[in-house]
Amino acid sequence: MSPAVASLVAIAGAIVLSCASQLNVGLLAVALAWAIGVFVAGWSSEAVAAGFPASLFLTLAGVTLLFAASETNGTLDAVARRVMGLARGNARLAPGLFFLIAMAVSTVGPGAIASTALVAPMAMVLGARFGVSSFLTALMVANGANAGNLSPLSAVGVVANTKMAGVGLGGHEWKVWAANFAAHLVVAAAALVLFGGLRRLPPAAGDDAQDRPDTPAAPLASRQWLTIGVVGAWVLGVVVFRLNVGFSAFSAAVLLIVLRAADETAAVKRMPWGAILMVCGVSLLVAVLEKSGGMELFGVALARLATPATINGVIAGVTGLISTYSSTSGVVLPTFLPTVPTLVAKVGGGDPLAVALSINVGASIVDVSPLSTLGALCVAAASAPATSRDLFRKMLLWGLSMVVVGALLCQWLAGPFARW
Repeated sequence: MSPAVASLVAIAGAIVLSCASQLNVGLLAVALAWAIGVFVAGWSSEAVAAGFPASLFLTLAGVTLLFAASETNGTLDAVARRVMGLARGNARLAPGLFFLIAMAVSTVGPGAIASTALVAPMAMVLGARFGVSSFLTALMVANGANAGNLSPLSAVGVVANTKMAGVGLGGHEWKVWAANFAAHLVVAAAALVLFGGLRRLPPAAGDDAQDRPDTPAAPLASRQWLTIGVVGAWVLGVVVFRLNVGFSAFSAAVLLIVLRAADETAAVKRMPWGAILMVCGVSLLVAVLEKSGGMELFGVALARLATPATINGVIAGVTGLISTYSSTSGVVLPTFLPTVPTLVAKVGGGDPLAVALSINVGASIVDVSPLSTLGALCVAAASAPATSRDLFRKMLLWGLSMVVVGALLCQWLAGPFARW
């Protein structure tokens, strides 16, 4: 078997296993990359290791460390609770507020998983008090979190933008965010209309419990004010002064630890090491795929499914279907974004940026499914077992329908966004 075919079989097998098993596909990808590179292609171990995404690893580790520190010292939860208080007394604002809060938290750095974990439990309690169905609440939180997930400040945005830059599509960081935001905004607006979010809701029921998320919060501690200031300065430095995202995030996290505003041990333990290993391991295998010529074969296979006129919708549908059962950031984006130039060349036309945006949106918009982490967090936040079962079924059907919706949206929107 040639190195190109072996690497293509390996990446296909890794995708299948990521859908069908609990094994961290990044660990498998590292082993496969070494085996193919050394024993099939005849490279040295050093040549295989050269494909490891060191810069991406530093960026992911830095960003997640900073927000792990912000989460473990209670800052993220305290801020989210205060913003949630804006919905008190006005039930009609609740669904839109759930979307906006999750989107804002996700955009500034923690990403969709962290923002859903923070917002979903509070939103479910408030939604029940305001008469908003658990299904609509879950859709607003999950879509809001995903709407901000491709920010250049978030870990998933870093993955997408790094992979795009690697194939000559860098410099579009906020366009990547905007296209993803627009798609999720459209879907969330449709959910509001379909499931009664715009009707006149009953006033919130009275409740004197002191642990409700919409009750007045305790004053922020000094360490939390300091954390807000440091994170704000980090965002300003990255956006305005173009500081390196990863190194500046490490520096901000170290500053919080040195000033005793955060606990180093707790923050390091809270970092999503499994996800980091997944992203970097798959990226290493994709580097082997590219070096061995497997990327060329991959592009040829994908090109058979599309024409220059339909490429955006087709690639969004394919990535959405795979992402329903696999990791968007760990598997789908690292695998498919590097194929964009080859795919466009083999199809015989198309806008590479529009294709990349379609991959991002198509893979992300299905993540409300309970088979994904976001959907699962929302289901877990529903307290009653009967509610959880019903919510699981509804979100699964909605998530699967997003494969088609994402394809249609990308066929319609990706081209205009790319030209914008």
